[in-house]
This record gives sequence, structure tokens and C-alpha cells, in this order.
Amino acid sequence: MSRHQGSKAPSQRMLRVGELVRHALADVLQRGEVMDPVLETHVVTVPEVRMTPDLKLATAFVMPLGGKDEAKVLKALDDNRKQIRMLVVKRLALKSAPDLRFRIDDSFDRGDHIDKLLRSPEVARDLVADEEDEDGR
Repeated sequence: MSRHQGSKAPSQRMLRVGELVRHALADVLQRGEVMDPVLETHVVTVPEVRMTPDLKLATAFVMPLGGKDEAKVLKALDDNRKQIRMLVVKRLALKSAPDLRFRIDDSFDRGDHIDKLLRSPEVARDLVADEEDEDGR
């Protein structure tokens, strides 16, 4: 029986390969090696790449600078996926080349939503009540 059975956390190997793919992908996009009019006119950041346990699929979370034209950029990346994959693989010394899948990174939006919730009057009221309870003990 595997000691990691049922574990949802990524392994060190998955994290390391994901980071290598992220750096290679960011380098390809930064240097403008993909000849696409949409990608040539947008700066695209790659905050995270998640690998599957077998390292055959890489999900790259991307965000165009300023969050503009997300759908166009995502479509351009998908349309040029094979070329991008070949350019990324050239930079990596992996046994097999992972397939690339692109998703818009919504972690910034989720972070903003959590910040707004924490600053809401209801939460502020609860925090003040908790502090008073601790002081009253």
C-alpha cells in the first residue's frame, strides 16, 4: 500500500517540474518566440503551473498584464499550444514532454474578495466582540 494514498498535496517532484515548466513558459512568452498577433501585443504572466502526478499534463495559470483581453489571450495560447510546447520542451531536460493546458489565474480576484470580506462591517464587528471577550477574561 502506498504511503501517499489519498493524499491531495502535490509531491516535491510535481512542484519542481511545475516550476521548471513555469520558468520555461514565461521565458518563451517574454521573448516573443510565438508569432501570434494577440500574444505579440500582450504581456502575459505565468504565476503557477500545476503538474499531474504522472507529469504528462501541465496546467499553466496565466494572466495578461492588467487583466485585459483574457479570452483573446487564452484563445491565442490554446491555438499555439503545440508550438509553445515544443519551445518549452527545448529548454527542459525531461524524459517526456508534458501537454500544456492554459487557464486564467483567478487567485488575484479571490484574494480581493477575501480582503473585502475581512473589511466588511459585519466581520469588523465580530473581531471587536472577540477582542472584548478576550480582555474580559
